[in-house]
Amino acid sequence: MTHSHRRRGRLGTLIGGFTATALAATGLFLATSGSADAAPTAQSAAASVPAHAVTGYWQNFDNGASVQKLSDVPSDYDIIAVAFADATTTPGGVDFTLDSAGLGGYTEDAFKADIKAKQDAGKSVVISVGGQNGTVSINDSASAANFADSLYSLMQEYGFDGVDIDLENGLNSTYMSQALESLAAKAGSGFVLTMAPQTIDMQSTSGEYFKTALAVKDILTVVNMQYYNSGSMLGCDGKVYSQGTVDFLTALACIQLEGGLDPSQVGIGTPASTSAAGSGYVAPSVVNDALDCLAKGTGCGSFKPSKTYPGIRGAMTWSTNWDATAGNAWSSAVGPHVHGL
Repeated sequence: MTHSHRRRGRLGTLIGGFTATALAATGLFLATSGSADAAPTAQSAAASVPAHAVTGYWQNFDNGASVQKLSDVPSDYDIIAVAFADATTTPGGVDFTLDSAGLGGYTEDAFKADIKAKQDAGKSVVISVGGQNGTVSINDSASAANFADSLYSLMQEYGFDGVDIDLENGLNSTYMSQALESLAAKAGSGFVLTMAPQTIDMQSTSGEYFKTALAVKDILTVVNMQYYNSGSMLGCDGKVYSQGTVDFLTALACIQLEGGLDPSQVGIGTPASTSAAGSGYVAPSVVNDALDCLAKGTGCGSFKPSKTYPGIRGAMTWSTNWDATAGNAWSSAVGPHVHGL
C-alpha cells in the first residue's frame, strides 16, 4: 500500500474484499438479535474527559501535513493522542523522543508546558503506542511489566494523562490487559485509556483486540475504531458494508455497542482529509449523520440500529495535522456536533 503519511497504514486493504465473506462463512460476527444489553456506564474514565468527546492524533513527525505544536491544536479536541511512542530493545518497553528538528525546533520544555496548558484548559493528552510501524510485543508477564513501567515513566516525565493503544500488528489480550491494569493502578484516578483498533480487529468479541477492550472495560475511556484503510466489513446485522458510507460507520459501531462496550466507550474514527488515509474518507457531515443515527435514530442510511445509544462518546480523527492542512474543516464541523449530542 502507498500512503501519504508515515507509520499509520492498515491491514484492511491487504485482506481486501474477501474479508467479510470469509468472516461470514466462519460466523465471526455478532448478530444483533443475540446480544446482551451493554453494562452500566464506566465510572473510572478521567473526570476531565467530557461525556461526548473528540479525539485527535498529533504527529510527532513531518510527513507533509501541517507541522504543529500542541498549542496549535484547536480547542475542539478533548483528547490529544501524541503519535507515537517507540519500542525499545527491552521486551515490552517503550520510549518517546520529541522530533524537535522535524517540528521546527520545538523543545521538550515547550512541549511539556503545552501539555500542561492543554490540561489546564480541561483537555487530556495521552501517549499513543503503535502506528503502522510500531510493533511492541506483550506476550508474557515480564514484557507486560516492562510495558506498564515504561509507560508510567513517560507519564511522569511528560505529564501524559494516559495511553492510547494503536497496535496494528496483533496483541495478546491476556498480557496486554495485565499490562494496562497494572499501569492504571500506578497512574491512579484520572487515567485515560483509549484504543484505535482496525475494523478487522473489532468484527468479533472473540478477537484479541476486542477481548482486550472488554477485559479492561473498568478502566477504558474510549475505543475509536479506524473506519478507513479497510476492506468491506460486516455490520452487526450480518450484512456486508463498504467503507466511505454512513452505513459502514453505524453498522460496524453497532457490533461494539452490542458486544459489551458501554456507549460511552465507543467512538468513530475517520480521516481528517482525503490526504490523511489511503481510503475511507467521509465528509465531516457523514460523521455527524452517523453519530445522530446512533444517538438519536436520525440521519441513518439503509442501516438503522434497533435502539439508540445517546451516550455514544464521540469521534476521532487522524490527524490534527491533516485537519490543519485542510483548514480545520473536520474539527470545526465535528467538534461542535459531538459536544452538542
